[in-house]
This record gives sequence, structure tokens and C-alpha cells, in this order.
Amino acid sequence: MASIPTGPPRNPETQTGFIDTIRRHLLERRINRAADEHELVSPRTDDEAASGTTEHGDQVLSRTLSINQEQSLKFCSNYVRSAKYTLFTFLPKFLFEQFRKYTNVFFLFITLLQQIPGVSPTGKWTTAVPLGIIILVAAIKEIYEDYKRHKADAQVNNAEILVLRAGIWAQIRCRDLRVGEIVKVFDDQLVPADLVLLSSSEPQSICYIETSNLDGETNLKLRQAISQTSHLDNTEEMVNLDAKVECELPNRNLYEFTGNMKIRKNIPYPLGPDQILLRGAQLKNTRWVYGVAIYTGHDTKLLQNSNPAIMKRSNVERTMDRQILLLFILLITLSLGSAVAAQLWNNSHSDTDWYIYERMKPSRFGLNFLSFIILYNNLIPISLPITLEMVRLIQALFINIDQDLVDEVSNTRAIAKTSNLNEELGQIKYIFSDKTGTLTANIMEFLKCSVAGICYGEELSGSHTFNDATLLQKIHDNHVTAPIVRDFLTMMALCNTVIPSKSTEGVINYLASSPDENALVKAAANLDFILSQRSPKSVTVNIFGREETYEVLNILEFTSTRKRMSIIVRTHNGKIKLYCKGADSVIYERLRAHQLYKEDTLTHLEDFANDGLRTLCFAMSEIPEQEYATWRESYIRASTSINNRDDKIAEAAQLIEVDMTLLGVTAIEDKLQDKVPETISNLHKAGINVWMMTGDKQETAINIGHSCQLLTPSIPLIILNTQSHDETREVIQRHLNDFGEELVRKSNEIGLIVDGKSLKYALTFNLRQDFLDLALSCKTVICCRVTPIQKADVVDLIKKNINAITMAIGDGANDVAMIQAAHVGVGISGVEGMQAANSSDYSIPQFHFLNKLLLVHGSWSYRRLCRVILYSFYKNICLYLIELWFATQNAWSAQILFDRWTIGFYNVIFTALPPFALGLFDRTCSSENMMKYPELYRTSQNARMFNFKVFWLYVVNAIYHSFLLFWLTLTAMKQDVAWTSGKTSDYLLLGNMVYTYVIVTVCLKAGLMSEAWTMFTHLTMWVSVIVWAVLFCVYTNVWPHLDIGSEIFGEDLMLFTSGVFWMGLLFVPITALILDVVCKVIQTTCFMSLEEKVRALEIQNKDPGSLIQEAKERSSLSEKAKLLKNVFKARRKVPETDTREHGYAFSQEEHGVIDQSEVIKVYDSRATKSQK
Repeated sequence: MASIPTGPPRNPETQTGFIDTIRRHLLERRINRAADEHELVSPRTDDEAASGTTEHGDQVLSRTLSINQEQSLKFCSNYVRSAKYTLFTFLPKFLFEQFRKYTNVFFLFITLLQQIPGVSPTGKWTTAVPLGIIILVAAIKEIYEDYKRHKADAQVNNAEILVLRAGIWAQIRCRDLRVGEIVKVFDDQLVPADLVLLSSSEPQSICYIETSNLDGETNLKLRQAISQTSHLDNTEEMVNLDAKVECELPNRNLYEFTGNMKIRKNIPYPLGPDQILLRGAQLKNTRWVYGVAIYTGHDTKLLQNSNPAIMKRSNVERTMDRQILLLFILLITLSLGSAVAAQLWNNSHSDTDWYIYERMKPSRFGLNFLSFIILYNNLIPISLPITLEMVRLIQALFINIDQDLVDEVSNTRAIAKTSNLNEELGQIKYIFSDKTGTLTANIMEFLKCSVAGICYGEELSGSHTFNDATLLQKIHDNHVTAPIVRDFLTMMALCNTVIPSKSTEGVINYLASSPDENALVKAAANLDFILSQRSPKSVTVNIFGREETYEVLNILEFTSTRKRMSIIVRTHNGKIKLYCKGADSVIYERLRAHQLYKEDTLTHLEDFANDGLRTLCFAMSEIPEQEYATWRESYIRASTSINNRDDKIAEAAQLIEVDMTLLGVTAIEDKLQDKVPETISNLHKAGINVWMMTGDKQETAINIGHSCQLLTPSIPLIILNTQSHDETREVIQRHLNDFGEELVRKSNEIGLIVDGKSLKYALTFNLRQDFLDLALSCKTVICCRVTPIQKADVVDLIKKNINAITMAIGDGANDVAMIQAAHVGVGISGVEGMQAANSSDYSIPQFHFLNKLLLVHGSWSYRRLCRVILYSFYKNICLYLIELWFATQNAWSAQILFDRWTIGFYNVIFTALPPFALGLFDRTCSSENMMKYPELYRTSQNARMFNFKVFWLYVVNAIYHSFLLFWLTLTAMKQDVAWTSGKTSDYLLLGNMVYTYVIVTVCLKAGLMSEAWTMFTHLTMWVSVIVWAVLFCVYTNVWPHLDIGSEIFGEDLMLFTSGVFWMGLLFVPITALILDVVCKVIQTTCFMSLEEKVRALEIQNKDPGSLIQEAKERSSLSEKAKLLKNVFKARRKVPETDTREHGYAFSQEEHGVIDQSEVIKVYDSRATKSQK
């Protein structure tokens, strides 16, 4: 940050000191909110600028900064942080997060109660110590996970950049960059802050940037410095630059910017979005640029579109909290009932048992109530949080070490950055996916073509590029189609706005604003039709080693309305030719009659489209000299028209783009990442809805939707592309009416395409619900041209209105907002950087790793964790509710039946292992079948393993077991003499006997709950029983060597010499569990779930394929949904001809600062570029 100078006059906005600074920050937030609704304010007027005023009324309208000087205000530093905690915020944030959990709040309450003298029957520290350990373990885990985030942040903040300081260029850390400093950015380098472009190495001070990190678009965009600074290309001129920049306050709007630059106190020169290089953008095909930092750190538009890291809790944990609340109410009820019973007993025995009554205070009801709360508090297991933490950590370790989740190419693996959400991976119903870098690989490849009705490209090289030798062979053999092939390949090299740039080694690099054009030109070069030079008036193509120069007469630009581009050239023999490429729907209607290869080409085009390739139709015509001269006059009039110039130019272009000859079709693959279609297909089978969120154009988004099988050729599309709020409402209502009440919010075979502008209106307060209804009525939703914050808003819409778990996945900084908004955020450590991975809950190398992450790890983690929770509550209720039954026999005195140490060790030692067996090694089906049959995911997805019904069935089961375990044992001890010596037992011996039966029963119950009896399952069951027996023998004999356990000294001998004990050990646990065994047999015989049936077939070594197919047929599409599908098919607009429009390969930026066609008019690739 810049320090506040002293001495010379200051900017007036600092005169009022600290109060104005506070006001400025508050008003910046107000402006940000306005910017979200596209109500950005404008900079000051010239009069205001002259006076230095930065306020208008009570609102700050702009910020002013000086270039190469100390700033009058302190601005945000360039330090960025994605971590949750800092040194100062850790304690309050961590404690708030921990005590959001009802269990921790409850045990804190119990800890405080135990400190009251004479109240606790179990001592003062039996709850405080375990709670402290739980909080400590959780703190260590959070510190470790946040340390990894801080480490990732440090890599970003400590990256070196080149900055002009004190008249020299200095390498500094990115975090140390200050507002007003001049930065030099080199080719392929990420822009470190929001910069105003001053100059570049390219003609007219243009530069190319890729903004996939910001909006997901891979096509290159042009930016241009204002002419007043474009000449600055050396250090001396930069040092002497005396200028100020006035601009709007930081806001989230990626596509708008308003500012002025005043040089040497002259008139202000306007700045717009075309002079801005945003943080996260990557400089491409430009040697270097100079820029001045105007927004840094969290003031940058990239960071403004990111939300602070939020504390996420799993749905299972929230469900558990609700059950704990109900269990707490039950505990209070039992405590109150027991206190009332104690009071009634005391009142009824006050005369006969006066010796007891005299020792008791008359007002003991309240203390009794508190004592019973402490006595019954372990109905809620205090060990559960730490058990869950340890199980989750090891489950996360399983993800980290899974070799199936390692990408061998990049040598990266899946990483669980948090373990708190493992079980959420098994309940995902909606996935919101970025496109660029997530579904696609950011690679455009020319794969196939059809020329003169012949398809080429079946032979593919190992690098997956076009390498069909028969195409060139047609030229060499002078085949009948040779002239068409030659024109086709010439057009590939000629009809574009690509600029060839030759390096000092003689290697040609191509500068293109469209990756599609780049792919075509490179493919032509590989076929010996090399675009070698471009000057303002000509293009040179090297064909088979001989250079041919074409005079460029006109370039008719591509627009999304025209869906085509043309170039008119004069060949070396004086002929005028027009080459036109575009979407098949617009090219076919401009062809001359009686085309030779029209039908064959159309067939190939259909095949290419069905393969998900981006197609372009190529056509040409030869124009007579006189006809061209006449048309040129009309084109010049249109180009110089004052009114409706663009429309008139388009009309003029239509006059010349007629009667063309069809040459062929190109097919470009926007290369998907490995196994993306198969992964999406599996996710659909698993009942997961996949929505695509991209900043790309609508056509590109639809094309990728087809490529990755989100959309199919037969699926009807609803396209929401509106221009106003009222139009959006009307279109949404019309489509909802088409669905009808019965099919609204049902997943129908329909695709919904929404653009960013329509989405802005659809997410307003009065349309949100209708838009949600429409979106939920469609199987697939694709949102295109959306900003990062809109992505997060769509995620939030589903998250808050639908009872479903959401996941967002992306690889760029533009995906961070939605990754943080979703229940589970997954980042791909891809080519767009590590911003998404650093801010995510889980990171994976490629999209297809979602298969195993969700279908196996997610499903297993959910099932295992649910069993851990249910078992933990079961075993605690089973033991500690015995205190209630014992209270009926001890005059409701709150006397404990068990020794204090055995109570404390119950969860820590004696029953600690079975939860880990359930939580780490139990499984229903093998991972192979889970991957092969994604339908098995639906059980965990629908929360069948843990809900209100399941939880309270286990509670009732535990109550039933505790009742039998106590009363059967007590009855057995009452019926006969337990020892041949005639000795009798005390209450502690009865307690140890019951305790032993409880240990055996709950360990056997863990076995009954297990689906897979592994060696570890057996080990944990029997070892737990043996450990209790051994430690019981030790503990009952340590006194008087140690001053503990004097009350139960020698009881091991008494217990193990009792025939009643051994008879009870055989019959009491079996009696308690016999009903469970019967229920288990009935359930696995008559009411088997799909997973249990698959498990049974696995044991028999049979393939469950036919079983899965039967289940799929039962859940097939309803007849009404099929009927709706047919209705939409009938309503689709089908062209009268036999052609249909496909995804065409154009992705240039429209209406930018300077069109690529304008750049090539002044670009001379023969000129020597600046090397500075």
C-alpha cells in the first residue's frame, strides 16, 4: 500500500481524514451492490475533475490515482487469501464453528453443571476432559487443512513480477504491487492485478489476452491502449509519464469499466473495458505490455466475483443435530420424570425412613433434576465427534492414496482438502460444471473434412491430428476433384483473420482471436498450404514451396447474426474470388442451383455433427470485374453511412454472397477431456443432474453439450434468450403452461439453454420461483455467457430451494464463487491455474475422476459414516439407559450402577474399535460393481441410511436391549445363590456383570450391522471383549498398590467364579439380539434392497447385470413424460429444406475495442517487431 505523504497539497478527498476513509469504504460497498444490477455510476465531469472533487452529494463516484507517484489514499494491497483463518481470527471463528454443533453445546452445558458442588454423581471432569480433547483434535485438523490453503496462497502472492520503481525495473513479489505502479507483463504470463494498458509490443499497441480464468472463454480477445500512451516503449518515457487515472470504484462487473486518464493536466482521455487487462487474464501472442495497476488484491474484479470461504457442514451432520435436539428433549423429560419420582419417593418414605429424610434438604428437587441430567447425559455420545473426525480423516486418506485417482500424464492425484464433507459425496443430486478446462481440454483440433462430396480424415495420427494423405494425393494425381481440393485448402489458409508471426529461428507462430481459425490455419500448413505473410493489402500463402500472393480487397466480418465471414481477393492471375465460410444453414441458402456434391456433403455434415464436431461450410464464387466494381460502390456507401451502419453493411454483404459453389465442410473437435461423455452418462444413471455453466457463447455451449452427451440430437431445446424483464416473464410462463401442472418440476427429456442476460432477469425476486420451476422441469440446463457471480447465484437457487445436495466443479478463478457456494466444491488442477483447486473441498486432475470419487468413495463414505453415527448412539443408549432402570431400584437417588472409570473407558477403549470397523472397512458392493452400475448410488443419494425413521428405530432398539440386559441380569441374581460359598453381591458387582453383557451385546450388534465381515470386523469385535476382560482383572487388583478401585477390589474373582454369570453370558446377549437376527433374516430374504441383491450375487460370483437392467426398466420414463417429449418435438422449428443447423466453429469476440479484421488492415508481418 502507498503511504500517505506529508507536505505538499493533498487530494481534497483526504482532507477530512479518517471519517472520509471510512465513508469511502462504505460507499464502495454500496456501489458494488449497484454494479451487481448493472447500475454502475460514471466518472466525474470535467468540472469536478478540475476541482479534484470525488463526491457528489453524499456518494463517492470514483477513485483517483497517480501514476508513478505516492497515492494520497491507502488502497487495498495486492495480497489475496483463500484460507479460512488468520492468526487473529482463528480462535473466534473456530470456536463459533465448533459450538454450532449441538453436541458440543450440550457437553459444554454438562461440564458447567458438573462444577456445581454436590450435583454431579460422576465427578467434575468426566465430561470436561473429553470435550477439551475433542476441541483440541478438531483445532489441529483445521489448522492443518488451513495451512495447506495458506501454502497455496503463498505461491500466488510470492510470484515474481516486473515493476517500475525509483526509475528502474525491479523484480518484486506479486503481493507487494501497489496501485499506480507500472507493470511489465510478458507473453503467457498472468496479469497480476487490474491494469490499464499503456502500450504493447504489437502495432497500434494492441494485445491478445485469454480470459478463460475469468469467464471461461478460450478465444483470444483484443485490447488496445489509447493513442496518447501507445508510443511509450522504454524506461525513460515510463519514468517521465505524468498522469492521473480516475475510474469507478471496485465492482464485480467483468464486462464494464469507465474511467479517464489525464496526462500532464490536459483534458481527460476516456478509458473503457477495451483498455483494461483484468487480473487472472493471460497475455497471449504478445511479447510484452506495459500497464498501470488501478485495482489490486481483493479490489480486482476477479476477487470481487469471489465470495469469502464459508464454513460447510454436511447434511448428515445437520440431520444428526436435529436428532440430538430431540434426544436432548427426551433426556430432559427423563431427568424431570426421575426428579419427580425421587420427590414422590422421598415424600412417601419420610415417616418410615426418617434416617434418609433427615440427611436430605427439603429443596433438593432442583439439584436432583440436575444430577439426573448429568447421569443421563451420555445418552448423547461425547466420543462421537472425535470418532467421526478420525473416521473422516482416514476416509480422506483413502481418497488421497487411491491410485485410480492419479493422472499419469500430469502426475497429479485427487486430494481431499477437507474431510468434513466425505459423506456429502455420496448424496449429490445436482452437479454444476464449468465448460472450459473442466469438460473440454482447451484444445481445438482439425479432425475431418468433406471436399467435393468425399470424406477425409479417417486416418488419424497418434497426436490426434488430421493426417489423411489421400487429400493431397487428389491434387498430385490431377483427380477430377483436384481444383476443388486446391481451392478448399487455399481457403483454409486464406479466409481468416490470423496473423503469421515469424520468430528469429524462422518458425511461424499464428496470432488468432479464434482458436477455431487457428486450428484451420495450422491444419492447412500441415498440408503444405502455409499462411506465411500478411500485409495491410495482401496475404501470401506458400503452396507446395511456391509463394502465391493474394490482394485483399474486402473482408466481410463474422457476426453472430450473419453466422459467416467472407474475404474477397484478387488472385495472381487477376481473377476476383470470394471465399465464404459459415454455418451450414446460411451457406446452403446462398449456393447456386444444381450443386454437384450438395447431398453427399450434407450427409457428411450430419455425421460430423453427430460426432460432436464443430462444422463450417466452405463456398466460393468468382466475381466479374464490373460486378465487383458496382458492388464496391454500394459497400463503400454502407461503410460510411451515419445511421444504421452495421445493418447496411450486412445488407451490402448479402448482395455479393450469392450464387456460390460449395467446396466442402470442415470438422473441428473442441477436444473434450478423457471419458467426459462416459462420465456424464454414468452420473445421469446415478440420478445426478448435470448443469453446465459457462461464459462461452450460446452456440459453443450447445455444441459442447452435444459433444459430452448432456444433449442428444433428439432432445428438444428451450432457449431463453430475452432482452427485457417482461419478455423473460412471458417466455417462462409460456413454457410452464406448456408443461402443465402435472409435469412441472419433473425431470422431462427437455434441454434448457439460458444466456447471461436472460438469467439476470430470471433471478430477480419475482421471477426466481418460476425460473426454478422451469429449470427443474428440464433434464439438462446450460447457462451460457454467465459471470462468476451468476454461476454462484444459480447454485444458491437450487441449494436454498431444493432438498438436494449440490456440487460445483471447475478449474479457473471464475469458478471459485460457485465452488464455494455449493455444498461440495471440486476443483480441477488444470491449465487455467490452481485458483479453483485451492478454494475447493476436493481437487481432482480430470473430470472423469468424478466417477470413482462419487460412485465409490462418496457412496462408501456416506454408508459407513451413517453406520458409525447410528452405532455410536445405539451403544451409548444401550449402556447409559440402564441407569434409568437401576434408578427404579435405588429410590431414584441418582446412584450410578457402574464404576466411574469403567464408565469413562466405555467409549474410549472397550467399544472404540467397532465404529472404526464400520466406518472404514464395511461395504455393500465391490468398487468394480459400484463403478459398473451407477444405479447403486441412488440409495445413498436419497438418504435412506440416515434419517428420522432410521435413527429412532435404532434408539428404540437400544432401549429394548438395555431393558433386557438389566432386568434379565437382575432377575437371574434374585432367583438363586450366585456363589457356592453363599456370599452375596453388591450393586457394583451387579453393574460389572451387566457391563460385561453390554460389551458382548454391542460388539455382536456391530457384526450384525456389518455388510462385509472382514478380518478387521472380527478383530474389533472379539478384541474389544477380551480387552474388557483383561483390564477388568487388572483394575480390580491394583488397590492398594494404587489408590484407585478400592470399591471393586477382588470382584474379578467373584464374577468369574459365579455360575449365574457364565450362564447369563451365554443366554442374555443372545436373548437381547434374537429379535435383531430375526429381523435381519426377514429383511435379507423378503425385502432385499438392490445393493443387497447385488451383494448376494457377488458372493455367488455372478454378474448382476440382468438385475440392474430390471431395476432400470421399473424406473423408466413415465408415459406422460414421453408424450410431452413428442409434443415438444412436434413444436420445434424445423427448416423447410432438408438441412439443419449445427454447432459452427466461430468463437471470435464481437464488438470489441478493435476487430481482428481491422488489425490485419494495418498489420505487416514483414516488419520487425519491438524487442523491448
